[in-house]
Amino acid sequence: MHNNSRELALQIAKVLDSKKAMDVVILDISRLTIIADYFVIASGNTEIQVRALCDELLKSMSQQGVEARAKEGYRHGRWVVVDYGDVVVHIFHREDRAFYNLERLWADSQILSVEG
Repeated sequence: MHNNSRELALQIAKVLDSKKAMDVVILDISRLTIIADYFVIASGNTEIQVRALCDELLKSMSQQGVEARAKEGYRHGRWVVVDYGDVVVHIFHREDRAFYNLERLWADSQILSVEG
């Protein structure tokens, strides 16, 4: 079980990175909004890879006793959002990530290293 949202965000990022997600980024948005403390953003090259990354994340976190509150966008595999409370995970198809560019929208956030 995770003691805080920063540790949870780092663990989620490491799971995605270990499964070959592209460009895994953690944004600390805690001082900018009340919706969450962190966004973890990652990309896959295909819809199948996006869904596989989501499946692996849900499985790995569940094995650690952490269950997602909600999941949206899985069926289409273009932008999957997984809600872990204070940590919201965005797994994009690479084309959609470039289009929506959350990093630019949340440019005032602090970027954390995936390595911690």
